[in-house]
Amino acid sequence: MRLWRCLAAAWLAVCLSLPALAAGAADAQALVRTTADKVLAEVKANKRELDRSPARIYELVQAHVVPHFDFTRMAQSALGRHWRSATDEQRAALTREFQELLVRTYAVALLNYSGQQIEYLPLRAGGAEDDVLVQTRVTEPGAPPVPIDYRLSQAAGRWKVYDVVIDNVSLVSNYRSSFAEQVQRGGVDGLIQQLADRNRQLRG
Repeated sequence: MRLWRCLAAAWLAVCLSLPALAAGAADAQALVRTTADKVLAEVKANKRELDRSPARIYELVQAHVVPHFDFTRMAQSALGRHWRSATDEQRAALTREFQELLVRTYAVALLNYSGQQIEYLPLRAGGAEDDVLVQTRVTEPGAPPVPIDYRLSQAAGRWKVYDVVIDNVSLVSNYRSSFAEQVQRGGVDGLIQQLADRNRQLRG
């Protein structure tokens, strides 16, 4: 749970400042820090209210995080070679359920934010001019820092996250292995159903 709390804190901090990345690394990093301090302080200050009304955290994530992630690309990468044979309806359903799973996972984790510190490392270029790696380290007392990196690509002048690497483990690659196993057992429809069932459980 500690790792998920750290990821949620860093994820929100980076996502809220993504539109400024194109303005330059220095400005982007300054905005990341400013925005993170403001938003995470608000989460901490309203902790009791959020505990009483957890649904409010979903509104925050939907408004500020979801627009900055390329969930279609993430779903395609996680499904791997099976994406080519999936129908348009299956692709849309998989993307929708995968997005909900990730959003609910991080929204719930964000409720456990308790003052973890985020260190922002220099931006690194990715495999192309429109690809960057945002590196962070998240720390809390009594625990070693957790490196969390965000891979972003630019399209139509906007940066979007297409993968998150936690302690050198790719989120998308991690799902790819489990998705492949489920597709082998029940096909793409079976995978979609499994994700839908998990989302229903998370909704309570």
